[in-house]
Amino acid sequence: MTKHPSNLRPEVPTQGYLLLDKPKGKTAFHLVAVLRKRLGVKKIGHAGTLDPLATGVMVMLIGREFTKLSDRFLCEDKEYLAEVHLGIETDSYDAEGNPVATSPLMPTREEIENAIAKFQGSIDQLPPMFSAKKVNGQKLYHLARQGKVIERKTAAVTLHIELLSYSYPLLNLRVSCSKGTYIRSLAHDLGKELECGAHLSALIRTRSGCFQLSDCLSSTLLYDEHCDLRPYIQSNCSAFLAPASNLPVADLAIEVTG
Repeated sequence: MTKHPSNLRPEVPTQGYLLLDKPKGKTAFHLVAVLRKRLGVKKIGHAGTLDPLATGVMVMLIGREFTKLSDRFLCEDKEYLAEVHLGIETDSYDAEGNPVATSPLMPTREEIENAIAKFQGSIDQLPPMFSAKKVNGQKLYHLARQGKVIERKTAAVTLHIELLSYSYPLLNLRVSCSKGTYIRSLAHDLGKELECGAHLSALIRTRSGCFQLSDCLSSTLLYDEHCDLRPYIQSNCSAFLAPASNLPVADLAIEVTG
């Protein structure tokens, strides 16, 4: 039997959080699968999913001790750059869905600003049918793919919206929001308010809690077999366990689960 030196210890399992810039067209499940293969760790999760259409900050949780903290991560507010396409409404509220209505109406900038004002602060938002939210134990998107539309409950969310630019049919917004907010629903609801219809055509998550897009590892390195991902994994919990938020102070009291 081969003897091993007594000073050798089993390798400590890789644990911590990894900040990724999610590539467009990929799902959170795909990222988990890639990391499991690259790191040899089975217990991997994330702190808030992004639709395949979207890019930007994904907080990946590596190892059991950190996946247990997912609820704490999920409570953090987030910030997005959103592109809204006016004049076309889709069944999924985004560019991946099928058009269900069109309109030739071309809202003025003043009308856009007035519509946005109605969604500032605390609002009750209805989740889209094409979402992972569960109703009676069933994920809504499973029902939506069967052509079913069921009654959903609204949820209170907090929004701070900034109009960045408008050149019909594209509307560019910066949105800071509490957890549980659907930017697709915001795009859809703005279209309804403007009476021209709208859908979300592009989305970038620029911040999740205290983590910025500039902190994130490029997706090109994620798929580079010659790149060791372990040095990019962080384990300092103080950054996200601190009770901090970037939403306006007046809005903090109404942050809710969703």
